[in-house]
Amino acid sequence: MSKLPKAALSLKQFMLRQEVLKLYRTIFRTIRQVPDASSRRELRDWARADFRNNRNQTDELAIKMLLQHGNRSLKELQTSLELSGTSSSDATKPS
Repeated sequence: MSKLPKAALSLKQFMLRQEVLKLYRTIFRTIRQVPDASSRRELRDWARADFRNNRNQTDELAIKMLLQHGNRSLKELQTSLELSGTSSSDATKPS
């Protein structure tokens, strides 16, 4: 039995999916730097819920808009961590 999905992704869909996964990983790496445990938990729950709610989104334009929103939120979190002096490295900055 083949492990390939029934409908293979186009190159554009594959690239968008990779961007989404990269953003997800970067958000969770950044959340690990939050010093307060309850804030960390709240941010993790928010991020998971946001990604879960948009999991079945197939419209390319909507996905791109969601990526922009996610990147802005990530940048705000990173800026907050830098201002508070808890940012440990530049490794979590989006490219």
